[in-house]
Amino acid sequence: MQNDARGLPLSTDSEPAARAFDHTIAGYLGYRLDTPLRLQALLEADPEFGMGHALKAAFMLLGYKQAFLAPAQASIETARRLTGTASAREQAHVAALSTWAGGAPERAVAMWGEILAAHPHDILAFRLQHFCAFWLGRPEVMLRTAEQVLPSWSAALPGFASVLACRSFAHEECGSYTIAEAAGRDAIALDPQDLWAAHAVAHVLEMQGRRSEGEQWIAGLEANWEGGNNLMHHLWWHQAMYRLERQDFAGVLALYDRRFRNLNSPLTLQQPDLYIDAQNAASMLFRLGLHGVDPGDRWAELADKAEARTGDCLSAFTLPHWMMALAATGRQAAAERMLAAMADFAAATPTANGALVGRIAQPICLAVWRRAAGDHAGAVAAMRPILGDMYRLGGSHAQQDVLEQLYLHSAMAAGLQADARLLLERVAGRHAVPPARRIGYAEAARRLLH
Repeated sequence: MQNDARGLPLSTDSEPAARAFDHTIAGYLGYRLDTPLRLQALLEADPEFGMGHALKAAFMLLGYKQAFLAPAQASIETARRLTGTASAREQAHVAALSTWAGGAPERAVAMWGEILAAHPHDILAFRLQHFCAFWLGRPEVMLRTAEQVLPSWSAALPGFASVLACRSFAHEECGSYTIAEAAGRDAIALDPQDLWAAHAVAHVLEMQGRRSEGEQWIAGLEANWEGGNNLMHHLWWHQAMYRLERQDFAGVLALYDRRFRNLNSPLTLQQPDLYIDAQNAASMLFRLGLHGVDPGDRWAELADKAEARTGDCLSAFTLPHWMMALAATGRQAAAERMLAAMADFAAATPTANGALVGRIAQPICLAVWRRAAGDHAGAVAAMRPILGDMYRLGGSHAQQDVLEQLYLHSAMAAGLQADARLLLERVAGRHAVPPARRIGYAEAARRLLH
């Protein structure tokens, strides 16, 4: 029996395997590109270590891709077999992963919460719960857990910066910007390489309209990101969001081509259809389109990937982004196939995700298509019943903004002023919208007031 870096027992007698486990966890927390290689070293150090196979399953599930589901479930079964006599904590991890793979991430979130109630230093349970709660639109769970475990942590424990980073992001998504910024900056002071902390503060600066500070924040930290994974793309997407607000469209496209959608980058080549990268790219091209900016042929490669992912509904929030690519390239037959596949998935999947896809994602996808076809009133009609539920798809306020822009633009184009006011009131009631914010809101407010 060995202990991990935070003193929790591990069901392996191999000291090298225990240290490889710590190294893999550190890679996961730090968004390091070599994390799969760290996992491989862990499994080689002790092929019979159940938590190693549990980590392998978790990493596949984090990819939100249908093709990863079967191998993830196979790894879960291996982990279950190998943890038959392990601690109750490790068995609970395997059970939570099995529940997640079975289509019930909301129950897995509760199971990780139970692990943390007994073991607040279980950073793996903490980080997996944070991830899944985020993509379930449950920032209050993220916040509650961060505050519950915080008194048990200190800078003496490896991973404390990650706890602070998650606390920062949870407070940001709940609108507590002062606490969020302080926690994120404290995390960076402990670990300048912490991508999630950099990301959390970037969100605060975005929400408060502090665009120049945001650009400086990201530019000042970039030198620490060597060896990072695709989260760097999302941080560069934030940089593009700041430039978009300044209407520096050339700067946005330069970041698109050379940073967050750089098709020649090893990060993109490794996972060309990673859900978060698809969201970054499609949402930015869509926003540029609202400004009349011609993206050239940039939509085409996204549309090709969207067609290839037809029927893959594991990430409900990504589906409208795939539809944006199909709509922008006028691929009607592919769009119809995607809508039909979503309906089939919802009908055949009696889980929370099936309901999200059928009741929320599908109407938004239909709205995307109708707007592209010039049916702005039809787009509004598709989205109006579920406008208050879009947050359940997950995604941050900054990411959900593109769906709100879709509704607002369609309402203004259709002359539906009451719907436009409804959207503006929703956004202003949820978080502050700086008066100088140009992208959609300020112009709509000016037109409605005059």
